[in-house]
Amino acid sequence: MTADPREFVVAEAALLDAGRFDEWLALFAEDGHYWVPLLGAAQVDPHSHNSIAYEDRLLLTLRVERLKNPRAHSQHPASHCQHVLQQPVLERDDAAGDTVALRTPFLYVEARGDAQVLLAGTCRHLLARTPTGWAIRQKRVDLLQAGRALPAIQLFI
Repeated sequence: MTADPREFVVAEAALLDAGRFDEWLALFAEDGHYWVPLLGAAQVDPHSHNSIAYEDRLLLTLRVERLKNPRAHSQHPASHCQHVLQQPVLERDDAAGDTVALRTPFLYVEARGDAQVLLAGTCRHLLARTPTGWAIRQKRVDLLQAGRALPAIQLFI
């Protein structure tokens, strides 16, 4: 991966779009989390209210394994996605340069068979610098109108 955290965010989305889920999962720190708050940007933490998704490495691994399983009913036909990102904005860079926070507005399209789902929102990454590059400590996805009824989302926003 790249030394520039903004390029890292773009490359992360490209892995998802290409269906390279194992490589995407490897971007997460051991203590990393993927969080989609039910209340969107208004939700301050994943513990005081329900979330659409709040997954640690174990749950992310299980979901990736399910997506790869040829018997996964929800993947016949297979789902595909496309992320359209605005330029990621560096919001915070700690003094030592070990962690950065980025904000990236996006459009997300997920297609399966003849159906498509279009979602919009803002993704917030908290990245940690490691000896091998950046690692995701938290990926928070604040969906526009997160509290409305949503169709099943099979992949990762």
